[in-house]
Amino acid sequence: MSATAVAVREPTPAHQKIARITGWLFILTFVTSIPAALFLYTPVLDNARYVLGGGADTRVFWGALLEMILIVANIGTAVALFPILKRQNEGLALGYVTARLVESAFILVGILSVLAVVTLRQEAAGADAGTLITAGKSLVAVHDWTFLLGPGFVVGIGNGLLLGYLMYRSGLVPRRMTMLGLIGGPLIILSGIGVLFGLFDAGSSPQVLATVPEFFWELSLGIYLIVKGFKPSPILTALGDAEPFVRVDIPDPAPAAV
Repeated sequence: MSATAVAVREPTPAHQKIARITGWLFILTFVTSIPAALFLYTPVLDNARYVLGGGADTRVFWGALLEMILIVANIGTAVALFPILKRQNEGLALGYVTARLVESAFILVGILSVLAVVTLRQEAAGADAGTLITAGKSLVAVHDWTFLLGPGFVVGIGNGLLLGYLMYRSGLVPRRMTMLGLIGGPLIILSGIGVLFGLFDAGSSPQVLATVPEFFWELSLGIYLIVKGFKPSPILTALGDAEPFVRVDIPDPAPAAV
């Protein structure tokens, strides 16, 4: 097997600052999304008669606030990485930013639907109970679909396939770690399609298992960037730094079998 000499550069403090900001933003996405999904929204999502009762509005408002911070963190991860990842492939890097924006748009619609249930409970006093319950269920259904199509589908394209591929090709993080994204992305997409066509229920064991690789990809990426930062990479040479190059030998890929 032959080898090609490729110029790579050690990350500068500026590069590592970007890495650590990105890492903390990824961790922030976990801190903000999990409480809202698993705890703060449950009075609305799990109780069809929420619109008729006393409500737990403050709890729901906290969930909405956390998800608004989640949107900022989501977009922040893509914006922070874009100046570096575009040196690998500008089109795919832009695609990653777009995927994060689309995911965040779905999340925003989900927030609005949950808050609309709260408003319905507060301002529809005296309305027919059956009508209120039907309207509440419809708004909750909107939230459930946004969760499926955003975090449950678009994430597989953005954080899974696009970010996984860009990180794999650039070598900014260990390539073995990026395989979690390259495997987890398609699994999330397929699980979302499975729920869409009724092959299994949302939140069922098949869908939960399909999210495991992607979950650990994003978590490990965040932790690695905080602790280690970027690895030396050829794409860092395009950022205009004055650091000296380091020559490394990267094996050429083996020829494909005919």
